[in-house]
Amino acid sequence: MIKAAVLGATGYAGIELVRILARHPGVSIGIVNSKTFKGQKISDVYPNLTGIFDMPCTELDLDKAAECDVAFTALPHGASKDVIPSLLEKGLKVIDLSGDYRYDDAGVYEEWYGEKHSSPELLAESVYGLCELHRDKIKNARLIGNPGCYTTCSILGAAPLVANGIIDNKSIIIDAKSGVSGAGRGLNLAQHFCECTENTKAYKIGTHRHTSEIEQELSNIAGEKIMLSFTPHLIPQKRGIFSTIYANLSGEYKTGDVLDMYKEYYKDEFFVRVRDGIPETKFVCGSNFVDTGVTVDERLGRVIATSVIDNLFKGAAGQAVQNMNIMFGFDEKTALADAGYYI
Repeated sequence: MIKAAVLGATGYAGIELVRILARHPGVSIGIVNSKTFKGQKISDVYPNLTGIFDMPCTELDLDKAAECDVAFTALPHGASKDVIPSLLEKGLKVIDLSGDYRYDDAGVYEEWYGEKHSSPELLAESVYGLCELHRDKIKNARLIGNPGCYTTCSILGAAPLVANGIIDNKSIIIDAKSGVSGAGRGLNLAQHFCECTENTKAYKIGTHRHTSEIEQELSNIAGEKIMLSFTPHLIPQKRGIFSTIYANLSGEYKTGDVLDMYKEYYKDEFFVRVRDGIPETKFVCGSNFVDTGVTVDERLGRVIATSVIDNLFKGAAGQAVQNMNIMFGFDEKTALADAGYYI
């Protein structure tokens, strides 16, 4: 049995972590941290946990955290990097859900986040926690940069194309759509019901931070620098990411040819399901699964891959627990193998 601390437990990703860990047979939750709700039972903040997990929320206490084996930092971007070095010094393993430790190069972080990285030396040892790509490194890591939601969906949707060398890597375009929970629990006019319902909008075209993560990981797969076009959209649903990935083919292929490549690439991955048809977000919401499909437009010599995840699960909390399972030698599927909600 290992003991876990969840820092930032009352945000959407944090509470999803608590919900998953509360049913994990190998984990005891030692701390749920929330500055906003200090002293309140977490089940008073989220009544769905009543009688299941009623621990009071506390402010961050690093000495108390030192009694745990692993810390999940579900803190705002920028805040994690001020806390994590101290957690590592106290001997904890850390899985960070912010963007602070996802990068190979501090310069890329600073370019896209607009601030200096306070512990760039830790980037050399942090592991990008996309389990399907970096499982061997994750096993021995003490610091994981848990990937973002758009990135997980887009990278896993595009990886077989890049790995098999069948596309022009300069032609990649990703059109991605997210449910409103991806913006977090904080109050913001753009996320109010009347602003979101019956509405679809693009935002941060060409400037979204997740572009840099996608480029980093696809470049590592390709062995060359990849730059791509990424456009995110906000859609009127609570959960789910849908990525549509376009690229020009470098040869003549049919849909069946590329689909076989996907099935071979992911043949050993429980959480990646390659579909013969087009996936939908309701296939995966409430689950840790990634569903992907692919179509070749022979008329244009172009491939269109589609990929879906639950942004709070595989795009955040579920993936963090998957990383923890690998790091501590649990079966990777523990507490994560349930089917999605569908409705």
